[in-house]
Amino acid sequence: MALGTVTAHDVGALRATGRVAAIDLRWDRAPWEPLVDHYAVYAARGRAPEAEPSALIAKTVYPRFTHTVLGPEAVTWQYRVVTVHASGERGRLSGVVSATTVASYATGRPLAVVGSFDHKGVEFALAPNGNARYLATFPNGVDYRYGVSRPETDWPYLHPGPADAWAGRRAHLFTLRFELDAAPDPAARIGFALWSTDAHATIPGTGVLAVNGAEITTIAFEGGATKGSLEADATRPNTPLKPSFVELPLPAGVLRAGENLLTLEKTEGSWHAYDAIGVFAAG
Repeated sequence: MALGTVTAHDVGALRATGRVAAIDLRWDRAPWEPLVDHYAVYAARGRAPEAEPSALIAKTVYPRFTHTVLGPEAVTWQYRVVTVHASGERGRLSGVVSATTVASYATGRPLAVVGSFDHKGVEFALAPNGNARYLATFPNGVDYRYGVSRPETDWPYLHPGPADAWAGRRAHLFTLRFELDAAPDPAARIGFALWSTDAHATIPGTGVLAVNGAEITTIAFEGGATKGSLEADATRPNTPLKPSFVELPLPAGVLRAGENLLTLEKTEGSWHAYDAIGVFAAG
């Protein structure tokens, strides 16, 4: 994780913090500012951005912005922010702050993976808007075998929860099966990654993650924009989707030689939309 701080003119204490596939920006409002229409956020890789249209990535009325859809690799971005007043007058361009994203577990060696970690869910069954066919297609949930099953037919783009009438108002269990030639070394770094292109805005719900019957954790999903039931590409310019990322270490001891079962049961709330899900051995 990289963190930078610089004191700006109209924009005070500009800060940037990297995490998986995203960088969070925050700044302070100057107490003497006149009425603000919006803040313009500029970004570039490999150089300090200038206040030019090609570098403009966002306009926001809030003193914060999350730059997302940045991919699984660790990348460094530089930022500047300028205040645009209600009168149309522009403040002085802030100083530069930079941050580096955290490399995803998905950059490691895949032990089992469904989908591509590319901020899109177009490769999944029923995508981009076929949730009405979910119950007819997956009446008993999902049972997916890595290396045999296919995302386009065997893993739906939405994982529903008990709040979803179109999915029977019940919990739904998704199972990912995968074979290992040998149990990982106890000191091995094993990671779980689940990327979503979007989720229900107000009740994204929770899901119980388990490996070979051992409960690992309960995942609380982040609220999205409730648009991911209709489209599946978060890389599209001006996308309404709100991606989120769940990454956590798995105890190497829960995996074994032969068949392994990773399960995720959505036990509360509504749906999330898949970008990709997988288990990886970190390099």
